[in-house]
Amino acid sequence: QVQLVESGGGLVQPGGSLRLSCSASGSIISISAMGWYRQAPGKERELVASIGGIASGGGTGYVDSVKGRFTISRDNAVNTVYLQMNSLKPEDTAVYYCNVNSGGRYYLPWGQGTQVTVSS
Repeated sequence: QVQLVESGGGLVQPGGSLRLSCSASGSIISISAMGWYRQAPGKERELVASIGGIASGGGTGYVDSVKGRFTISRDNAVNTVYLQMNSLKPEDTAVYYCNVNSGGRYYLPWGQGTQVTVSS
């Protein structure tokens, strides 16, 4: 069974940066459309960044609230997808997860996520 492992979260001041990483065994990350999701306390999980699969050329997409601040990328050699987060705001505080982006049709088992806290 594929296991997704997220890392890189932490406590950062407003305006700071973090880079999140997500790895998995096998080639699922290298070939699939992947997404970074986040869930803030009391809110539903939302997709914030996506990167296309190998068949679609790997194009990226972002929710409006993170456009220009977050960048999703992938290193196929190490089966890892990243989320570079710059100019962080308190409203970015959430647990961040990676998973496939299938338009909501299916998901891999969710990993433990990584906590991002933006606070002064």
